[in-house]
Amino acid sequence: MRRVQPGSDPRAEYSARLQAAGTLQSRQDRHHKQFGLAKLGVAVVCVIIVIFALTSRMSILWIAIPVAVFVYLSILHESTIQTIRRNARIVNFYERGLARLDGRWMGAGETGERYLDESHPYARDLDLFGRGALFDLLCTARTRSGEECLANWLLAPAPPEEVQKRQAAVDELRGRLDLREDLAVLGEDIRAGEPPEVLAAWGEGERILKSGWVRIALPGLVLLWLLSLAVWAVWGVWSLAVFLALVNVGVARRFVVRLEKVVGPVEKLAHDLALLSEVLGRLEREQFAAPKLLALQAAFHSQAHTGADAPHSNQVKPARTFVVGDYLKGLAPSQAMSRLNRLVGSLESRRHRLVEIIDPVIFWTLQLGFAIESWREKFGPSVRRWLATLGELEALSALAGYAYEHPADVFPEFTSEEPCFDAEAFAHPLLPESQAVRNDLKLGGEIRLLIISGPNMAGKSTFVRSVGINAVLAQCGAPVRARRLRLSPLAVTASICILDSLQGGVSHFYAEILRLKQIMNLTSGPLPVLFLLDELLSGTNSHDRRVGAAMIVKNLVGRGAIGMITTHDLALTQITESMGTRAANFHFEDRLENGKLRFDFRLTPGIVQTSNALELMRSIGLEEESVIPEPL
Repeated sequence: MRRVQPGSDPRAEYSARLQAAGTLQSRQDRHHKQFGLAKLGVAVVCVIIVIFALTSRMSILWIAIPVAVFVYLSILHESTIQTIRRNARIVNFYERGLARLDGRWMGAGETGERYLDESHPYARDLDLFGRGALFDLLCTARTRSGEECLANWLLAPAPPEEVQKRQAAVDELRGRLDLREDLAVLGEDIRAGEPPEVLAAWGEGERILKSGWVRIALPGLVLLWLLSLAVWAVWGVWSLAVFLALVNVGVARRFVVRLEKVVGPVEKLAHDLALLSEVLGRLEREQFAAPKLLALQAAFHSQAHTGADAPHSNQVKPARTFVVGDYLKGLAPSQAMSRLNRLVGSLESRRHRLVEIIDPVIFWTLQLGFAIESWREKFGPSVRRWLATLGELEALSALAGYAYEHPADVFPEFTSEEPCFDAEAFAHPLLPESQAVRNDLKLGGEIRLLIISGPNMAGKSTFVRSVGINAVLAQCGAPVRARRLRLSPLAVTASICILDSLQGGVSHFYAEILRLKQIMNLTSGPLPVLFLLDELLSGTNSHDRRVGAAMIVKNLVGRGAIGMITTHDLALTQITESMGTRAANFHFEDRLENGKLRFDFRLTPGIVQTSNALELMRSIGLEEESVIPEPL
């Protein structure tokens, strides 16, 4: 397996692999057409042989030769079709990678909107989920376990020790492009539909069908019925076959309700199981060096029937040395999941008309139900651990893909100095590099509060979002969009995108003060708070805004928090006068050039001296004479 060297150009690598996949696709398309024509030719030969056999003394047995050739060609043709499908997914993988590099990724991935909680202190404000949001950019997970793990990492900061382990794992995985390609193209192009909790809960559930004399007797009853059919065919005694059929039907009816409780839930997981098996198998085969990756891979090695925690070991055993109980020894999690997938796949045959008729007599579904329950007894307690481990590995792989595609981004440095956010040349990671304007920021130590003033569209909101989203990336183990970032563990909070609620009877102002109350409560938590407040208290009059804003920020700073507020109201800039060296004013500004407003998006010390509201109104045609009605 070829590993991409650190510092390699992702665009060049993606383009080269895309070109190779396109070349292979063209060749396989030609083979596809050739096999189709060859099969058609063989079919014509078969027809000719049949005609000659009917109209002459030619033996019909000659048809065996073209039939054998047709079967052989069909096998090769099916293999070619599978290669074409896999290669199409490879092409899609690299096309999406190039789209991300070109800034055309919005809406093409998993948006993760189901993970958006309106009460979360920063998820909506920092655009974590939704079309064009951070999750849309980051997530390449194939399973719901991976998606949920990545979402949880973004929603809650990890301790610095865990972050450093993730950083080492991401750094190792960033060059494993072959691994990420394989994970992207495994199985059909579907996402696991059921949340991992559903499969984990099923695995831990109480067994409904318990093995005993019934399971042992079922094959015997089927064999007796088959022998009775032979007796009927040879001696014409049909009554025995009918009697045994009625006995079998009676036995089957006793298990109808319990059987449906077994096969019903697991059939809903059919699509998930095939994908899980392939992804697990691919990750089991990979050789890792980072301690975090070794620990996760070791979680696949613990005894499946006990549900014990994974041993902490730096030595990875071969996949086939796993001990999983007295039944089906030697199976890795991927093999065990594959076995369950085959059992569930066999259930689909019960809907065939012929099987439906004889099922109550041969116990086809019932015997599969017992086998599934036996699987759950042996492996079910381990499913939750397997899914959690798989989720972490996929989340790390997603962050590694982001790291590979952004080689200039750096891993942050954590400090015990509390609280602290010290960034050099940082920018918003969702902006294309060509459009991102980088700024420096030193928050913490003596300066605990920044009041940022500035005109409309000057970059205030984007700046505070940049601070927050980089802090989120830093504390989930990902690289950040900066030349350097040094920070302490922080509880990120924001009041940027506050929505009112007509149904709930909540105004914008009331929704905002509820969020501010939530932020204030978080200062009692274990981590210092980083607060990001955009247009603080804009829903009230100037006097109340100034008094209320001063009260809020002084309380937050007094409780050990650091942060910033943005405002159009220059009265709020006076707050710094009563806070001494703990607060400072900064601003963004614009300038008028040739009748057009220009923005440099640079953070500058001091209070803004310009305003562009009237200019912006005029720029869209809202002149004074057009908005003031003529007197009657």
